[in-house]
Amino acid sequence: MTPAELMVKPGTEWATVYARARAAAPEAFEDDRLLNFWGGRWRREGTPVPAVSPVDGTEIAGPPMVDAVAAAKAVRASLNEHRTWSFAPLTERRIRIAAALDDLAGHRDLLALLLVWEIGKTWRSATADVDRCLDGVRWYLEQIDGMLADRRPLRGPVSNIASWNYPMSVLMHAMLVQALAGNAAIAKAPTDGGVACLTLATALAARHGLPLTLISGSGPELSAALVRSDIIGCVAFVGGRHTGGAVAADLVATGTRHILEQEGLNCWGIWEFGDWDTFAGHVRASFEYGKQRCTAYPRYVVQRRLFDEFLSAYLPVVRDLTFGHPLAVAAPEDPLPELDFGPLINDAKAKELCDTVADAVGRGGVPLYQGDLAAGRFLPGQQTSAYFAPVAILDPPASSPLHHAEPFGPVDTIVLVDTEAELLSAMNASNGALVASLACDDESTAQRLAADLRAFKVGINRPRSRGDRDEVFGGAGASWRGAFVGGELLVRAVTDGPPGERLPGNFPAYTLYPGA
Repeated sequence: MTPAELMVKPGTEWATVYARARAAAPEAFEDDRLLNFWGGRWRREGTPVPAVSPVDGTEIAGPPMVDAVAAAKAVRASLNEHRTWSFAPLTERRIRIAAALDDLAGHRDLLALLLVWEIGKTWRSATADVDRCLDGVRWYLEQIDGMLADRRPLRGPVSNIASWNYPMSVLMHAMLVQALAGNAAIAKAPTDGGVACLTLATALAARHGLPLTLISGSGPELSAALVRSDIIGCVAFVGGRHTGGAVAADLVATGTRHILEQEGLNCWGIWEFGDWDTFAGHVRASFEYGKQRCTAYPRYVVQRRLFDEFLSAYLPVVRDLTFGHPLAVAAPEDPLPELDFGPLINDAKAKELCDTVADAVGRGGVPLYQGDLAAGRFLPGQQTSAYFAPVAILDPPASSPLHHAEPFGPVDTIVLVDTEAELLSAMNASNGALVASLACDDESTAQRLAADLRAFKVGINRPRSRGDRDEVFGGAGASWRGAFVGGELLVRAVTDGPPGERLPGNFPAYTLYPGA
């Protein structure tokens, strides 16, 4: 197939998708701009910022950025809603949220298409993001009675600040569970993308009387209202360590309950291992969404004597990866393509990775594989500045960010080791991670090694994930601060329990949440 044969699948063009969103929720979209939502009303406050899609540079709706004054008004309005909602019977809360889920499910494909255009997800990844939100909240609807026994809502609304990569399955999911637990929920829309999807989702949910707030703005401008305000009952943050550190510093003085999920270098260690066919399948799956997710595995720590076998399994996979325009088809009736990944979040991120890789190689890193954008599946003449072909670097130099930090893109690094001590040291390079995995034929050896890994979850011959339903999620070291979440702990993190209760999590030993 030649590039000239490809076209955007009819009906999935940005103009068509945006028009469908406006028709579905006209109260939230005014002309060609998005609105902010607080106090039960959609508002024009805020200055729209121009935005382009990472998919092909198409102009799309940008976030309507509010200032600190408007944000403070929104938080006060949310507190008023919180005071009323917290007294609503659980039966009523469950009915309203179930109805909101039905509306969201009815617009599932539209929400997914917005995610494709705004943050470059493939169709498979976008629909999975929406489905995980809906299925996850339905699970909480079934389990919530036992989770709320002897518990009560927080003293104020929950403030949510999350990265752009999972607007539905992380941000919207969290807000709906927080509301189910009796809290008003505030979300700062990610500046880099996903705001139109969140606007539509918030509009559909708000029609059922849920106490949600959605505002856009810069972090420094809004931090006084969303982080430092004594009105806030809990701050839930998902993002990088730099921004997370600033949020944590702001919280020191307030003592506000917090959940801070931050990045870490998730590693896959390979020691005394031989099931390479299974491993190859895990490698391919790891490239979902171009590794732009908190549980991606960008580092392989490999026993030196297994390096040739590792390469024989690894290289064919990365050479066979497919990437390109997520909505490009050869004929109108064709299904959307099954790609491994699409673009990065923007062209600035693609350039950053390009520069980082070049610097690492220039300092002595060995380029095991460098993909070519020419292998991508693109429209004729399409802008491709946000795309990045897969790269693998052997032994990234200690002076490179690739040595200790998460690249957040399709860049793998491989480190060779000779002893178990070296394996553990290399896998603990970032002082804490969310997940790690060990490929090892002997489970007892793997379990022994896992005990010394600075990761919250360790998989034996399999990857680990968030586990938003019946499994606890957190991080070790600098990858997490505050309360752990997942299943019952997510509900406990946003409710108060018996006097003197101590929530499980990573926070200083002296921390006791006010009101707990």
